[in-house]
Amino acid sequence: MQFLTTVLFVVVLYSSILPFSQQQYTPDWKSLDTRPLPAWYDESKIGIFIHWGVFSVPSFESEWFWWDWKGSNPSPAAVAFMNRTYPPDWTYADFASQFRAEFYS
Repeated sequence: MQFLTTVLFVVVLYSSILPFSQQQYTPDWKSLDTRPLPAWYDESKIGIFIHWGVFSVPSFESEWFWWDWKGSNPSPAAVAFMNRTYPPDWTYADFASQFRAEFYS
C-alpha cells in the first residue's frame, strides 16, 4: 500500500509541476528564436574531425575508395564508376593534381 501511495504522490507531483515547466512555442522561426540560450552556449566550443583527401576528387564512396576500386575484392560499383567516368589508364595518383582547396573555408 505504501508503494502505491508513493507512486501516486510522485505522479501527482510531476503532473502538477509539468505545466509550469513547459514553455509554449509555435512551429515557426520567430517563436523558436525567442527561446533562451543556455548560459554556456556562447562560450562552448565544438570540434569536428573531417576526413578530406584525394579520395574526395572522384566524390564516390569514402576514404576507402582506392581499396574498393583496386583492393583484393573490388566493389563492382566502384569499378563501374571508374570505367564510366575516367580513362582506362587512370590511376589513383592522377587524382592528386585535381585535389584543390578552392572553396575551403
